Amino acid sequence: MKLTSCIALMLSAGLATNTLAATAPKPASEYTKKANQQVQQELPFSDKQDFADAQKGFIAKPDTLTIKDAKGNVVWDLEQYKKYITLDASAPDTVNPSLWRNAQLNMQYGLFKVTDGIYQVRGYDLSNITFVQGKTGWIVFDPLISGETAKAALDFINKQLGKRPVVAVVYSHSHVDHYGGVRGIVDEKDVKAGKVQILAPEHFTEHAVSENVIAGNAMGRRAIYMYGALLPRNAQGGVNGGLGQTTSTGLGGLLVPTREIKKTGEEVTIDGVKMVFQMTPGTEAPAEMNTWFPQHKALWMAENTTNTMHNILTLRGAQVRDALKWSSFLNETIETWGNQVQVKFQSHHWPRWGNQNIVDYFKKQRDLYKYTHDQSVRLMNQGYTGEEISEMIKLPTELNDFWPNRGYYGTLKHNSRAVYQRYMGWYNGNPSNLDNLPPELVGPRYVEFMGGEAEVIKKAKASFDKGDYRWVAEVMKHVVFANPNSTQGKELLADALEQLGYQAESGPWRSVYLQGAYELRNGVPSAGGTVTATPDTIKAMSPDMLFDYLAVRLNPEKAAGKNYAININFTDLKKHYTLTVENAVLNHTTKQAPTADVTLTMTKSALNAVQLKETTLEQAIADGKIKVDGKADVFEDFMTSIDNYNFWFNIVTP
Repeated sequence: MKLTSCIALMLSAGLATNTLAATAPKPASEYTKKANQQVQQELPFSDKQDFADAQKGFIAKPDTLTIKDAKGNVVWDLEQYKKYITLDASAPDTVNPSLWRNAQLNMQYGLFKVTDGIYQVRGYDLSNITFVQGKTGWIVFDPLISGETAKAALDFINKQLGKRPVVAVVYSHSHVDHYGGVRGIVDEKDVKAGKVQILAPEHFTEHAVSENVIAGNAMGRRAIYMYGALLPRNAQGGVNGGLGQTTSTGLGGLLVPTREIKKTGEEVTIDGVKMVFQMTPGTEAPAEMNTWFPQHKALWMAENTTNTMHNILTLRGAQVRDALKWSSFLNETIETWGNQVQVKFQSHHWPRWGNQNIVDYFKKQRDLYKYTHDQSVRLMNQGYTGEEISEMIKLPTELNDFWPNRGYYGTLKHNSRAVYQRYMGWYNGNPSNLDNLPPELVGPRYVEFMGGEAEVIKKAKASFDKGDYRWVAEVMKHVVFANPNSTQGKELLADALEQLGYQAESGPWRSVYLQGAYELRNGVPSAGGTVTATPDTIKAMSPDMLFDYLAVRLNPEKAAGKNYAININFTDLKKHYTLTVENAVLNHTTKQAPTADVTLTMTKSALNAVQLKETTLEQAIADGKIKVDGKADVFEDFMTSIDNYNFWFNIVTP
């Protein structure tokens, strides 16, 4: 998630179940078996240091780990993975051995001691939750996605090490798997009373809210693919998400920070624990920071270094990250604390110990992003396109064979394309691609040119039998878009995507391929969805954010020819706005119009209640919580011009 991924995003409980496909998955083909065997031969599987590190400091774990919400719905269930992912199990034919290795490591769950005074609970969500022991209580770093999982982790550490109150929470960055569970460990009343501090990097709230709202519907739908939400949990389905097994499905919360950290070197001491921060905006997240604990010689790396290649552009969609800036901040980390650090730990995966070992790791992670950036740009400046660069670029052996650089989450192929996109955009310079036809129009014509549907399927089957799955996927997508009712076409495309999924080293790539196969075989679901604009997110939105959100939902056909002004007065915020609809565009300004067609006077909380469907607009007006002066029908017309998004839009079919 990331939900932004970071991850970001929370899947509803209805999507987290092990929904079995109506059409049974196929076994691995001989070509897939050979491809996976080749991985086994090429990578240094004899290096077992990660397995020692993933288990180092182990204190305790529950025998079973299934977490439920107040209604009894399962929001986290590690048991569904434990039944087939074990340390002594060899990689199945249907799973890339490198991804299988990552899954085995991520399955090392429970309470672990990182160093004196620092502990982690791992395996309770996509991310880790970290507890730093102060004089009287816990300072918690990154409280997972869901309140239920965070509470379970807090209860478990208190049971094992003695009960302590939470005195502070630190959000390392603005992705939901690093703040969403805060209400499970902190009472908002204690925050307002000053008993609990919440720290975050500058501009955290703005980015945490905006990423989950403006493009939330589309990103949420694609997150279903990225995390394989509907896949059965077995060797032919969901295995691993790269950063962790998968995402929890409780309702995420957001408590606004009480203090923002604004500059590198800023020091804060809470409950006797001294923390020094390094600001890293624009790396893995637009607002992010690392934390140095001088008394422990311990360095918290947020999500700037993990034990995988990360995303420069996450597959669910986000703004492209800056690989060059990312590498420069890692170099700053080395120069600042490289001669002191004795343990580094982060919000995913397991720690690393020993100064020389850590510095070598930092350098290889730094150079991973720098190499990806520099070589993608070098090839770009030689005239190669993103697609061509992704086929050409290769990591040097010392980076490629370093386990923490493997592409379990990001991949070199899509990261190199992301670098190209950052500099050059979507257009690759070929005039044929400047105004190219969309899939719905291309499909029928391609099929016609290739001799018709039956002939295309016949040729594609021959290619499938040769293991040429990428080509089969390329060809068969045209058949499906030409004839979405083609059972043979959808089945063959699903078969090709399935084999590509079985071969994928990246957890998200595997999920994308297998989710595509699932929907081709079973159709697009119609129930459930992704919660992006949660109650806490809506409440944290400023009026400007809310009006921007309404603007991207304005239906131009319904707004065509309209011209009116709406004044909105927030009595609690003491702020005044004017919304104007003109030229089928919604604009807002704090320079309020002296006259308007209608004026609404209310508190922000009253508007939140309507947004969250806790009440209707009519009821709020009747209750006197919203006062309307002027032409009420103008506001009603405005509200009927606002689109509601359909979450389950088609992806692999027209």
